[in-house]
Amino acid sequence: MEKIVTSNLKLGIIAGGQLGKMLIQEANKWDISCYILDEDPNCPAGSIANVVVRGNHLDFKSVYDFGKMVDIVTYELENINIDALLTLQTEGVKVVPDPKILKLIQDKGLQKDFYTRNNIPSSSYQVFDTKEEILNAINLNKLSFPFVQKLRKGGYDGKGVAVINSVNDYLSILDGASIVESKVAISKEIAVITARNKKGEIRCFPVVEMVFNRDANIVEKLICPSKISSQQSETATKIAIQIIEKLEMVGLLAVEFFIDENGEILVNEVAPRPHNSGHHTIESVITSQFEQHLRAILNLPLGSTQLKLPAVMINLLGEMDCDGPVLYEGLTESMAIEGVKVHLYGKKITKPNRKMGHVTVVSSSLDIAIDKADKVKQLIKVKSWNKS
Repeated sequence: MEKIVTSNLKLGIIAGGQLGKMLIQEANKWDISCYILDEDPNCPAGSIANVVVRGNHLDFKSVYDFGKMVDIVTYELENINIDALLTLQTEGVKVVPDPKILKLIQDKGLQKDFYTRNNIPSSSYQVFDTKEEILNAINLNKLSFPFVQKLRKGGYDGKGVAVINSVNDYLSILDGASIVESKVAISKEIAVITARNKKGEIRCFPVVEMVFNRDANIVEKLICPSKISSQQSETATKIAIQIIEKLEMVGLLAVEFFIDENGEILVNEVAPRPHNSGHHTIESVITSQFEQHLRAILNLPLGSTQLKLPAVMINLLGEMDCDGPVLYEGLTESMAIEGVKVHLYGKKITKPNRKMGHVTVVSSSLDIAIDKADKVKQLIKVKSWNKS
C-alpha cells in the first residue's frame, strides 16, 4: 500500500479498548490516521485516536457507516456485526482479517468443526442448543462428568464458560447454544501468536506459558520463553502455522493450547487479533505483536520475532472488593525494580478482575524475571477510591 508513510491512509479499528490503544501507538510511528468505533467516548484508545466514532460494534449501521469512512478496517475483538463487515467487503472496503474467517471463529462450534475437518488436535466435544439438551444428555448417560461448557458465541475472558465437575454444579450450566468439551487434565497452558501477510509469508512468536487465575479464568502471569521441551514448542508452532495456512488468513492469529498430563498438545481456541498473550512482545521481541499485525494487514514484509530478552508479563486486575474510580498502589516501588515496564490502559473505573493494565519484566535470566514479577504482583494493587 503506497500510502503507508502518509497520514492519508485511514485505518479503522473496531472497538477502542487497550488492544486498540496499543495498536494505535504502533500505527502512529508510521503516520497512519487511526479511527476508532466505540460506544464509550472515554475508551482507552479514544485518548490517542485521530477520530473517535460513537457506535455499537454489534449494530449493522454503526459498523457499516464506520467502514465507509476509512481505507482499511481491522478489529480488536471478535463480537462484531458480521453482516456489516461482509457487506463492506463486497463493496470494496478492505476488511482484514477476512470477515468470513471471523464468522467461523466467532462460533466455537464452527471452530471445533474446523479443527476436526483439518485433523488439528483438540479435545472431544458435543454440540447442544439448550441447557435442557445438556441435562437430558446427562440423565441418559450420554454426557459424563467432568466437562466444560462454552457458549458458542459471545464469550471472552472466562465469561460464557462453565466448568461442571459433578451434579452439584447443575445450577452453573449456562442456557444457550453451546459446545461441551471433555475436561482436559491440564499440565500447562501455552500460546503461539502467528502472523501471515497476503504474500503468504508467515512468522511465529516464541511460545509462551500462561498461568491462570482459576476463579476468574483470566491469565495472571505469562512466561516467555515457556518452560516446555523444544519438541513441544516445535509441535505447537507447527500447529499454529497449519491453522493460519488452512484458514488462508491475513493478519495476526493467537492460538491457545492445553498440554495435558500425558504431554499431548491440544488446541483450546484462537483469536484473529492482537492478544493478551503477546503483550510482552512490546519490550521483549524485536517486532511487537501490534507492529506485526499492522505489517500483515498492510501486506508489508513481516518483522523479526527474535526474542531480545526473557520476559514475564502480569495482568493488573481490579481487586475483588473494589468497584469505582481507580486507585493504583505500589507503582513507585515497582518502577524502582530494574527491568519493570508498567502499562496502564487508561480505564477510569475499576471492577473486580477487570483488566486495568499489565506489567512486563525483562531480564537476562528468566528465573530472575519470574522472581521480580512475583514481587511486582505483591506490590501493585488495583483499588478504588470507593470500595464496593
